[in-house]
Amino acid sequence: MSSTANTESATTDVDAVTGDLKLEVVVLPVADADRSKAFYTGLGWRLDADFAFDNGFRVVQFTPPGSGTSVQFGSGITLAAPGSAQSYLIVSDIVSARAEIAALGIEISDAFHPGAPGAQFAADGADRLEGPDPGRASYGSFATFRDPDGNRWLLQEVTERIPGRLDGRGTAFSSAADLAEAMRRASVAHGEHERRHGGEYDMNWPDWYAAYVVAEQAGAQLPT
Repeated sequence: MSSTANTESATTDVDAVTGDLKLEVVVLPVADADRSKAFYTGLGWRLDADFAFDNGFRVVQFTPPGSGTSVQFGSGITLAAPGSAQSYLIVSDIVSARAEIAALGIEISDAFHPGAPGAQFAADGADRLEGPDPGRASYGSFATFRDPDGNRWLLQEVTERIPGRLDGRGTAFSSAADLAEAMRRASVAHGEHERRHGGEYDMNWPDWYAAYVVAEQAGAQLPT
């Protein structure tokens, strides 16, 4: 079966789902829950829960700023080896996000872009090129850091989503800054829209902005 057929099949299967399936928690394998709790507290993530039970089971949950997905770790929560997890953190500006983490005293790589497919995952840093992607292409710039156990976090700069990547039934932004940037892009596009229509003031500009922002995030056809 071709890769195209696989993609089409997967899309059909997703369309057939009648209820939401929301990924809300990723489990991190750690050796020392207290040490990990101190690390993620220092990272500025929100502590949601820390429940310990008489049988030794313990679950600690944190949520990164602006994230709809949380992480859990503790005791008796996973059989995976401590430090074996690898996860993404999506940011709108790789340079500023990296600087904020470095300012917390956390060791983090310089921003880089892959010189070969998959280089962002190479443990030895092979084929990484210095600095963000020269054209700042969405999905093209990275930085990495690890927690005390070695669980690896990969920062990835995403400024424009692949068409169809987001569910058009809902629009969400991880921060006020991201929403502001989307509105600025809508403002520029709306200026072109007004010029194409004789330069007259569009009293319904809020509706146009809203349609543009929602379409852009869902990867749909943009209004003109």
